[in-house]
Amino acid sequence: MREVLKPVETAMPRAVPKRTHTMTTPQHPQSVRRFEPSQSTDGTSAITRAFTLLSRRWNGLILMALAKDPADFAQIRERVPGISDRMLAQRLQELTAIDLIAQDVRPGLSSRTRYALSPHGKAFLVPLAVLFLWAEDHLPASGSPTSDQPTTPGR
Repeated sequence: MREVLKPVETAMPRAVPKRTHTMTTPQHPQSVRRFEPSQSTDGTSAITRAFTLLSRRWNGLILMALAKDPADFAQIRERVPGISDRMLAQRLQELTAIDLIAQDVRPGLSSRTRYALSPHGKAFLVPLAVLFLWAEDHLPASGSPTSDQPTTPGR
């Protein structure tokens, strides 16, 4: 014979405390950051500058290669397969010039240069990681069955 279980009524605490106040408008509206495209002196918006940075081939991969720890030139080249020495040197110079990468030159008989993310470069890892996760979820890998099908809006 099968026993039927009935729900037991107990006084369970609420999982979410009851809201006791409502949201108010901040007293200092100038401290509120709103999403408004800011223009630089040359007229480009911040998002345009960010996408320009990412659209330069190898930049994102070089930054990701330095995310774990600093590295010298050869180590970065190993972490970014397919990049030539000339291109890597050029991109490292560009990323250093815009302060995303910092160079540490160690003098000696065979001077060695180590590259590390600057504070600006570390801050850039946050949106880069989010973009990476989005791409993993929404962009099929090349050669996969869905990557050969064109995408059309609204489908």
